[in-house]
Amino acid sequence: MTQPLPRRQFLHGSAAAGLSQIALGSMLAKEKIDPTNPYAPRRSHFEPKAKNVIVVFCSGAISHVDTFDYKPELIRQHGNPLPGNEKLVSFQGPNGNLTKPLWDFKPRGECGKMVSNLVPHIGDMADDICFLHSLTNKSNTHGPAENVMNTGFAFDGFPSMGSWVNFGLGSENQDLPSFVAIEDPRGMPQSGPNNWASGFLPAAFQGTPFSSTKPIRYLDRPKEISGETDQAARDALRFLDSKSRDKFGGDPNLQARLASYELAAKMQLSVPEVAGNLDAEPAHIQKLYGADSSNQQKAGFARNCILARRLVERGVRFVQLFNGAYASGGRINWDGHSKLKEQYDVHGEILDQPVAGLLKDLKQRGLLDSTLVVFATEFGRMPMFQAGTYGRDHNPNGFTCWLSGAGVKGGTSYGATDEFGFKAEENVISPHDFHATILHLLGMDHEELTVYHNGIERRLTDVHGKVIRKILS
Repeated sequence: MTQPLPRRQFLHGSAAAGLSQIALGSMLAKEKIDPTNPYAPRRSHFEPKAKNVIVVFCSGAISHVDTFDYKPELIRQHGNPLPGNEKLVSFQGPNGNLTKPLWDFKPRGECGKMVSNLVPHIGDMADDICFLHSLTNKSNTHGPAENVMNTGFAFDGFPSMGSWVNFGLGSENQDLPSFVAIEDPRGMPQSGPNNWASGFLPAAFQGTPFSSTKPIRYLDRPKEISGETDQAARDALRFLDSKSRDKFGGDPNLQARLASYELAAKMQLSVPEVAGNLDAEPAHIQKLYGADSSNQQKAGFARNCILARRLVERGVRFVQLFNGAYASGGRINWDGHSKLKEQYDVHGEILDQPVAGLLKDLKQRGLLDSTLVVFATEFGRMPMFQAGTYGRDHNPNGFTCWLSGAGVKGGTSYGATDEFGFKAEENVISPHDFHATILHLLGMDHEELTVYHNGIERRLTDVHGKVIRKILS
């Protein structure tokens, strides 16, 4: 006779596991995802313009008024109070008078876009870029604002944009991760793995972090284990896996775990090839990106940009490329509170040529026709210095991001801040609009890419978001 389960065991074990499996099974069934092969390519909602995405994310909040958002009135009113906000108190305290850009602007490309001398190489690619000058963020704090720009929500625990894309479309390459996060050589961004986490989506869809300087951990066989022993262990595991499938074939948790192990085994061969021989790139490519620079931080970031190109070249769907790491005072990121000119001269050199080289290289290989390059940051900076400093405070009221490549009108600008760059006024863009547009270019309807979680039909864009159709080619 079968013994009844004790109540405590039922609640803590069988029932909880069963309910989680039901929920995950329902989630996978809704999206028609085979848990034994979660990375298989899936059909988009409609014909996509982009097959791949590379996101260049500037941690610390790069100043729009010193880079891409040219404001002649800010130059003319230099040294005067901001009209209507003479005693403005922002994130770190009181602000001083208006401060003109610390670098000169000049027209770039055939479109004549005004871009500053801080980023002249990126400026030279203006004909291939659509500048979005009216981004806003609902948080003025780095961590939550970083979350918003990369997950749609200020709080931790929500799936990243790359995970949603991975979940919705799968991968064109079964030997590499569908979603790769490339850390800056100087370290992690402030929100760290939140930026590439899968949240309440299955763990199979989270990003895999590695870079040109930080290989995937534990990928290589331990030196003390021979190849024969390693193969014997794999054969034994394969036998046990087959027995487990026979007994628990309907368990999506088990199948997803087995799939992740199988991908890890494939990556032992594929990752060293794509990430381990960057020095084999021709000298002219190394020079194009600035990977031959004597500035080791610039060279390291340039190698990460080359890695990003190599990944999309091999079918990786979503690559997140970070510029800047977490540190107070803006020493190793764009958080220019105290000595912005001194700090940005360092950061600009690291960012500019490698990103421009990435765009040029994608274009000359024909990859820019199918790859969407996204340039983003968490918010902008104020058009004045903070009182008693030579730096600009946080400004979530208006800032610049840009898009380039597949499906986007190059040499154009959309939206505008006011005459000082203080606040978005024309065609204001929310992060949800930004995300909806990126998903649209990948062939996905942001209102249809949903998962039922904790009683709510969740999506990347929450209950908001409109596609910015005027920028689409």
